[in-house]
Amino acid sequence: MTRIRVLVVDDSVVVRRLVADALAGEPQIDVIGTAANGHIALTKIEQLAPDLVTMDIEMPVMDGIETVRALRRRGDKMPIIMFSTLTERGASATFDALAAGATDYVTKPANQGSVAASLAKVAEDLVPLIKALVPHPGAGRPTLPRTFGAPRPAPATAAPGGAAGPARANYRTAEFRAAPAAASSSGAITLAPRSEPRPVRLVIVGSSTGGPEALSRMFQAITSPLPVPMVLVQHMPPVFTRQLAARLDRLGATTVVESAGDEELLPGHAYIAPGDRHLELRQTARGARTFLSDGPPVNFCRPAVDILFRSAVTAFGGDLLAVVLTGMGADGRTGCEAVVGAGGTVMVQDEASSVVWGMPGAVAMAGFAHRILPLDQVGAALVGSVLKSALDPTGGSR
Repeated sequence: MTRIRVLVVDDSVVVRRLVADALAGEPQIDVIGTAANGHIALTKIEQLAPDLVTMDIEMPVMDGIETVRALRRRGDKMPIIMFSTLTERGASATFDALAAGATDYVTKPANQGSVAASLAKVAEDLVPLIKALVPHPGAGRPTLPRTFGAPRPAPATAAPGGAAGPARANYRTAEFRAAPAAASSSGAITLAPRSEPRPVRLVIVGSSTGGPEALSRMFQAITSPLPVPMVLVQHMPPVFTRQLAARLDRLGATTVVESAGDEELLPGHAYIAPGDRHLELRQTARGARTFLSDGPPVNFCRPAVDILFRSAVTAFGGDLLAVVLTGMGADGRTGCEAVVGAGGTVMVQDEASSVVWGMPGAVAMAGFAHRILPLDQVGAALVGSVLKSALDPTGGSR
C-alpha cells in the first residue's frame, strides 16, 4: 500500500513530536521528516518531495506565511495544512496564510488535560483531512484545483474552513466520518428533474473544506446588491466565522455579517452561521428571521448545512436557490433533497474546481443538483438566477 508522505514544520520540538506521534498510528500516513522553520522546510521539500505539509504559522527565520508564498511562487501545488491557534490573532494569521495559498487549516489542541488527549485530538483533526486532500498517494504530486491562484479583482482574503463537529468541537473529522468524499464525477450523474419555475426569495449556501476561498470568489462575482437575502453555513469554529464575515464583507457589493440571531433578512445582505451554533430560519409575525441554537450536531456538524436548508424550506417553501460548495462529507445532501422536493433550485460546485468534492459530490451523486458548475461560474450563475427571477416573478430561476 502506498502511504501518504507528510512533512511536519513547526519551531516547537514538542509540537513536532506531537504531530508526528499522532500520525504514526495511521497506516496510510508516513511522516518522512520535520523542519524547525520555513527555510529548512523549503530545502527538505526539495529533497523529500512530500505529498503534503503541515505548517506552523509563527516561526523564526521564515514563518509559515512566507513559506507558503515561496512554495506557490515556485509552482509547488501540494496541499499545505496550517496549524493554527483558536484565537483572534491565530484566526487572522490563518486567513493570511490561506490567502497566500495554503490549502486548509486545523487548530492546535488546547485545554486537553493530557498528552494522550492532545494526541487523540490532533489525529482526529488531521488524519481525515490529509486523506481527503491526498486521495491517491503515489499517483504523482497532488495538485490543487485549477482555480487556485487565479487573478482576483480585490485583494486576496481567503479564510479558513473547518467542520464544526461533535459537542466537544471537533470541527474537522466529524463530517468526514459522516460520509467519505463522493465518488468521482466520471461516474453516472443524473441531474435533478425540473419542476414548475418558482421565484427566488432567498439564497442559501453551504461549504466546508476549501469553502472560504470558494466563497471569496463567489462574492467577488456579485458586483451589485442582490434583491434577495443570502444565508450561509461554512463549517468553522467560533472566532473564525466573525473574521470570515468581515473579510467577505470587504470583497463585493454584499453586506456580510455573522448572524447574531433574531435578524430580519434584508436584500443585499448575507448572514453567516456563527461557529458552534446552528442557524435556522423561522417565519414570525415580523416576517422571516434568523434563529440560533445549541442543538445537537447534525452530520456530526454544528453549524450544519442540513439544519439551515431544511429550515429554509419550512420558512420559504420552494422559493429558494441552494448552493453547495467544496467540502468533506455529505452535509447538505438531505437539505438539498428537501429543497428539490419543495420545487426549489440546487446548484453545486464541480469536482475539478473543488478542493474536496465531498459535499457537492454527495448532492450531485444523489441526483439533487440541477446544475454542476466550475467555481468561476458559480457567482455569475447565482446572480443570473436571482435577477431572472426578479424580472419574471412567476419563476424563471432555472
